[in-house]
Order: sequence, then structure tokens, then C-alpha cells
Amino acid sequence: MWAIIECGSKQYKVEEGESLYVERIKKPSPDNKISIDKVLLLVKDSILKVGRPYLKNVKVTAEILKEEKDKKIIVFKYKRRKNYRRKKGHRQIYTLLKILKIEEKE
Repeated sequence: MWAIIECGSKQYKVEEGESLYVERIKKPSPDNKISIDKVLLLVKDSILKVGRPYLKNVKVTAEILKEEKDKKIIVFKYKRRKNYRRKKGHRQIYTLLKILKIEEKE
């Protein structure tokens, strides 16, 4: 069984037991578990269910493992002959999730 979820305005294909990086999620509770209700598609035993836009009665439970920073990117602005230069760096913070359960309520 696998599903496509929406998390942080991006879509991810998830399966049970899989780990994936998503954009930063604030820790909601001390046990580091979150439930994601925005499920767009569910495939279970070769039966396909598509939501419009989301499926009702389907929930994905995940555990927050850690937060990491990505590699630094450099943003450099330059205009020739105008003595204009701006250099900025940015490191995006990602959250590592482990998918515990994909559950469907009948």
C-alpha cells in the first residue's frame, strides 16, 4: 500500500516504513508523532482511490526523527558598471520523517 500526500505545499509518494525529507515541520507534541490528513491518492491491493482534492477517512501517521540543514546556496546579485553587488547565503532546514502507518477508515 502506498499513498501520495501533500506536506508543505509539495507532494510526496510514501509507503509504510519509508523515510523521507520534507520542509521543516514544527514539533507538535513531545512524542514526535504527526498525522497527515492531506492524502491525494491511495493504492491498496491494486485498487486506486483518488481524492478531489483530498481523500476523506485516510490518514498517514509519521514520526519526526530529526531536523537537518541542506547545503548552502549562494545568492549573488550584480549590476555591471553600477558598483552594485549583494551576496547572501541560505541553508534550508528539512525534517526527516519516518512513515509509521497508512490507515483508511471505512
